[in-house]
Amino acid sequence: MIFEHTALNVPDPIAFATWYGQHLGLRVVRHLPQAHQTHFLADSRGASIEIYCNPAAPLPDYATMHHLVLHLAFASADAAADTTRLIAVGATHVEEIRPPDGSLLVMLRDPWGVALQLCQRATPLTA
Repeated sequence: MIFEHTALNVPDPIAFATWYGQHLGLRVVRHLPQAHQTHFLADSRGASIEIYCNPAAPLPDYATMHHLVLHLAFASADAAADTTRLIAVGATHVEEIRPPDGSLLVMLRDPWGVALQLCQRATPLTA
């Protein structure tokens, strides 16, 4: 088996997909507009998230969830510059962590409160 996707119930899937496309480089690989505005967003390597608004389940209050409970992590070549850029378009800063290995991990929240982690790793997680 291989990992396919993680899913998030969000209040505005269209705006979420647009913001993540414009500012984090994800692209819509499938859009199911009926009922729940389901979007599958993928990065350049094919890692995917599914977003939708489905009232059959409660919308999580992402903004009040601790960022270590759930976050979307993105590899960044320059986490400081990406942090500045994302804050300018609606993200908010949560914390910065500098592990002993020389990595830089920056926690942010997107405009809907979903936690984002920018990972500028001294040693890449995957080749």
